[in-house]
Amino acid sequence: MIAILDYDAGNLKSVEKALTHLGEESIITRDRREVERADKLILPGVGSFGAAMEQLRKYEIHKLLEEAKEEGKPILGICLGLQLLFDGSEECSGIEGLHLLKGSILRIPDAGGLKVPHVGWNSLQLKGDGRLFEGFGEEPYVYFVHSYYLKAEDEAIVKACTQYGVEIHASVEQGNLFACQFHPEKSSAAGLAMLRNFARI
Repeated sequence: MIAILDYDAGNLKSVEKALTHLGEESIITRDRREVERADKLILPGVGSFGAAMEQLRKYEIHKLLEEAKEEGKPILGICLGLQLLFDGSEECSGIEGLHLLKGSILRIPDAGGLKVPHVGWNSLQLKGDGRLFEGFGEEPYVYFVHSYYLKAEDEAIVKACTQYGVEIHASVEQGNLFACQFHPEKSSAAGLAMLRNFARI
């Protein structure tokens, strides 16, 4: 079973619907016992970095994520969920992230007439042997909605990039931690294939 972590963020139902479409059992929860019983965790999210961290701490979900990392349980961060796994964000100076991965969350620069937030479809340049992208033979198109982006400290964890005025580290993997800045649950067949790959890890 996959636990979709509920900290009052948006987009939970979309993730649940995508997993149901794939035939995967999932539950939206913040109950410790249900999270502990789950085989995998998904941390979705849209909204503000600071408000999200406040909610994660309010419900003590940060502790569940830290414990899951230590246990080796697969965790997938989506969009804001990716950003929260890192150290902090320019969006909310002084508010610490989860520190599960190392890197900076930076604002997309206003340059070249590009609109911020970045909303729409972009192709990914795959790097290395990302397990989310197993079986992909070409650059997939995926759906983004964000104003901030990841610059990972260690580029070896980066499994996909895209360009939007700057190089964006769009997907990372390290051990049992997986994350993507885009929304696989809204990225048609390619996104469903990524979620299927995660469910099979």
